[in-house]
Amino acid sequence: MVELASARPLQIEATSWLRAVPPLARLVFCGDASAEQALVAALDLPGPAAACRAVTGGARASLWLGPDERLLLMHASQLLATRQTLETALANHVHSLVDISHRQIAFELHGPYAARLLNSQCPLDLALEAFPVGMCTRTLYSKAEIVLWRTAEDVFHVEVWRSFAPYVITLLQAVAREYAL
Repeated sequence: MVELASARPLQIEATSWLRAVPPLARLVFCGDASAEQALVAALDLPGPAAACRAVTGGARASLWLGPDERLLLMHASQLLATRQTLETALANHVHSLVDISHRQIAFELHGPYAARLLNSQCPLDLALEAFPVGMCTRTLYSKAEIVLWRTAEDVFHVEVWRSFAPYVITLLQAVAREYAL
């Protein structure tokens, strides 16, 4: 297993529309309703009320990405304690809990052009009415799979595989140049 601390950080130059996200730990949880109840109780973080929605509590977030799948995001320093808590809570439940911290990185797009920058290569309707604050989903940005989460009216959290991040950021920068950002 690659330790999060030894993973090479991606250098993201902050702009008026792009900023790096501090290192996050990521766990993918899959389980049935009883396992999910145990997860919610152990984290003291309510499960999202609807599909493709995220909830936050403290420094943690839970994104509902599939019928039985959650992406759990937390500060990197919380990973070990969270894993231990969840392994204990889920010991008697059929589930999967996988650490994908080394696989992905995150950045944020923010400002009045954030949705337009994303829509340049993403097929989703990102109008606030169609993709409200708190909504999250897997989608594509050009040819790269991303997890997209709207955290505020003009802020999007983007999770992307580490190997695709330079590609996605380069495309975003090209689009930003077209908008003279």
